[in-house]
Amino acid sequence: MSEKSPYQEKANDSKAHVVWHESNVSKADRAKVKGQKPKCIWLTGLSGSGKSTLANALEVALTEQGNHTYLLDGDNVRHGLNKNLGMSDEDRTENIRRVSEVAKLMVDAGLIVVTAFISPFRADRDAARALFDDGEFVEVFVDAPLEECEKRDPKGLYQKARQGIIKEFTGIDSPYEAPSKPELVVNTAENGIETCVKQLIAAIV
Repeated sequence: MSEKSPYQEKANDSKAHVVWHESNVSKADRAKVKGQKPKCIWLTGLSGSGKSTLANALEVALTEQGNHTYLLDGDNVRHGLNKNLGMSDEDRTENIRRVSEVAKLMVDAGLIVVTAFISPFRADRDAARALFDDGEFVEVFVDAPLEECEKRDPKGLYQKARQGIIKEFTGIDSPYEAPSKPELVVNTAENGIETCVKQLIAAIV
């Protein structure tokens, strides 16, 4: 990864003209209205590990309990907010930076936001965590061996990566740095989605 991305250079050019505007309604006020503790539940893991399926099931469970939530999914975000980004190391970092800032705004709005992103680089996830107050960021390692993810291959991406059709694919020709100290590890190779969701709910509440 380069030390300074072109996105950072552009931001630095205009930073001197930007002034933070304070709101009279605080994060605590918004959370009180919703009756919940806002958090960012950050699911990370290889493609095919079950992140999106798990994130969707978790949001359903939280909503059924009366929580106010929002789900940010990696593929969905690349259809809009991040559609101009590729899969280079620099673009992956920028992808996670943008998502982190959006998640921070959602937590500030009092929501429980669930994210499902490969987010392969540990430094990027650490930078995301640094945006949040203590206890607001819950890093969840969705753990499944590469062999299992390849066997599932729900989108046919591993096959294309092995054939050289897709370049810089995480786990094949681009690295994945597993979390060193996540708040929770869920093993989707050994446990079903229902069990994993129960583990997540227990960690959140």
